[in-house]
Amino acid sequence: MSKQNPTDRLYSSEHEWTKDNGDGTVLIGITDYAQEMLTDIVFVELPQIGKKVVKGEPMAVVESVKSVSDIYAPVSGEIVDVNKILEEDPALLNSDAFGEGWIARMRVADAAELASLLDAAAYDLMITEEKH
Repeated sequence: MSKQNPTDRLYSSEHEWTKDNGDGTVLIGITDYAQEMLTDIVFVELPQIGKKVVKGEPMAVVESVKSVSDIYAPVSGEIVDVNKILEEDPALLNSDAFGEGWIARMRVADAAELASLLDAAAYDLMITEEKH
């Protein structure tokens, strides 16, 4: 069963989360629901620092024992940092999806795009409907 989705984040319909750092950047990761669906994550291909990404386009890849999945950019912007720890310990995405398992930090190109993301309550409703 999924852990509660933190209310200090916004969520995409593709199961990524963003957390506003208050400095024009957001942290990006996958939700607990996403890591449960993927099962045991064994490899993460991180985006390159400096890469410009467009909302809805693939920005990273996660490989589990079950499948290979693209991670989509929840907003447009430039990658300014990546979580290199995931290269050595990709299972952090399973054990701490909302904390140490963050994937990238992005400088947001258009803060208005954040308004199109879901709050925790709306995301909870979406995944409840998805399960049925």
